[in-house]
Amino acid sequence: MTAKEYATLLEFRTELRRFLKWSESQAKGVGLTPAQHQLLLAIKGHPGGEPTVNEIAEYLLLRHHSAVELLNRTAKTGTVERFPDARDGRYMLARLTPDGEAKLAQLTELTLEELRRLTPILDLLTADAEPKATE
Repeated sequence: MTAKEYATLLEFRTELRRFLKWSESQAKGVGLTPAQHQLLLAIKGHPGGEPTVNEIAEYLLLRHHSAVELLNRTAKTGTVERFPDARDGRYMLARLTPDGEAKLAQLTELTLEELRRLTPILDLLTADAEPKATE
């Protein structure tokens, strides 16, 4: 690794930490914890509709019981709701409420703006990662 590559990696990791701290602040600004924000995104971003608790646990890298606890706490905020799967009542599904949709839309718009600001740093990483021509 070259000194420039280490410097680029440092800059990336520093900006990543800043982004995460900024993201936490934005979530708190709409009355959510960072984990609840991630939960809303896991529900909304799930392909094919409403995810099961197991799928949510996978997205959030949590154990099943931790995902259940997070889902229950978040349901108390009025942003998500749990309900049994109509086809197989053994499974619980989750969906956003209108308030959850609104909060996630607001956070997503802000997040995309912030990610656009970080694009030059990401470009530096990919430029440094390109294979060097051999003579």
